[in-house]
Amino acid sequence: MTRYKLTIEYKGTDFAGWQRQIDVPSIQQSIEEAIFKFSGQEVTIHGAGRTDSGVHACGQVAHVDLEAFTKPMDGFEICKAINAHLRPAPISILKCEVVDDEFHARFSATNKLYRYRIINRGSFLTWDKDLAWQYKKPLDVDAMNEGAQYLLGKHDFTTFRDSQCQAKSPVKTLERLDVTARDYDGAGETEIIIETEAMSFLHHQVRNIVGALVLVGEGKWKPEGMKTALEACDRRKGGATAPADGLYLVRIDYDD
Repeated sequence: MTRYKLTIEYKGTDFAGWQRQIDVPSIQQSIEEAIFKFSGQEVTIHGAGRTDSGVHACGQVAHVDLEAFTKPMDGFEICKAINAHLRPAPISILKCEVVDDEFHARFSATNKLYRYRIINRGSFLTWDKDLAWQYKKPLDVDAMNEGAQYLLGKHDFTTFRDSQCQAKSPVKTLERLDVTARDYDGAGETEIIIETEAMSFLHHQVRNIVGALVLVGEGKWKPEGMKTALEACDRRKGGATAPADGLYLVRIDYDD
């Protein structure tokens, strides 16, 4: 058996998330079935993060153990073979590389980067429909970024944790949480980018943080309201959960 590390891109709109489930399409199932179609091997792939229904990825990572093929295949050829059987699903294997047997896509990860996109405009979205959260009311990006800084470091993130989260502890350490803006369409409308990095996240943590930051952006909360909500350790004191459409798993880091 040889262990392979897969770097994966996907549009999550029409999937029930990463994890294989009964009677609904998932990213994991699609890739496992593609591997079976070209190799005849029934495998389980292990992802670095279980993205939710509707969430996208630019750099998801998974590992899989495969038996020797009838003819030698390198990583490029395996990548090409899997992709051939994934079409027309919006899933693409970007890279396939051999790793040692100790590598684990989830447990070997040292850092994850998530990005959330908000399109702050009134006009209907065309290109980015299902790929971003359209928010029509004006948002104060500077206030949002000021509020975000209160969440940096090691904290109890119960306020921003989904009630069904299965993590043993609500304590996590945010290494970075930045809110920036850029021109979106040349017509005066704005794309707001929220990026955050940590070794691991709670279920819905990023989307719940975004929901609270939007309250700051609208002026319903002052920036220090993020600190107040955090310290309450009560999900009812946080904002609404932001839609899945705008969330992307961008990158996962590993020690060399």
